Amino acid sequence: MTSYVTRLGTGFDVHAFTEGDHVWLGGVKIPADRGVLAHSDGDVALHALTDALLGAIADGDIGTHFPPSDEQWRGASSDRFLAHAVKLVRERGGKIDHLDITVLAEAPRIGAHREAIRLRIAEICGVPLNSVSIKATTTEKLGFVGRAEGLAAQAAATIRLPEADGLDAV
Repeated sequence: MTSYVTRLGTGFDVHAFTEGDHVWLGGVKIPADRGVLAHSDGDVALHALTDALLGAIADGDIGTHFPPSDEQWRGASSDRFLAHAVKLVRERGGKIDHLDITVLAEAPRIGAHREAIRLRIAEICGVPLNSVSIKATTTEKLGFVGRAEGLAAQAAATIRLPEADGLDAV
């Protein structure tokens, strides 16, 4: 019987606002007064979650796997980044237990989009809906988020990996 160890990874992402009429959050296109300045689609929620999964398997970060200097990722849909991280977890025999995201923004409000975001993330990651949490908060008008200059997201991913057999021990 395989024995598993629990691993936790965290991620953070931020993007400044620019001209536009929508933002991508959690794989969902949300109408907004402005867009975000980014090399890809600028989905802070999926970027933070991708980093959280990569952190849980100790495999670098989103920039390692999808460098912004590489033009093939210009305008790319962030669901591709998250799907890649999920694939890496599964290739190591891992199981995703829980995904938790907090969006930090004055706007847009995500309440009306919360369930669509949860559903989209569950779909991308192949996990049950009750394994995905999405929350939002403001920064009480403090900092760049409070001044509505941009938005950010932080994420945590809890996974289980097969216990090391000693081959990769220090």
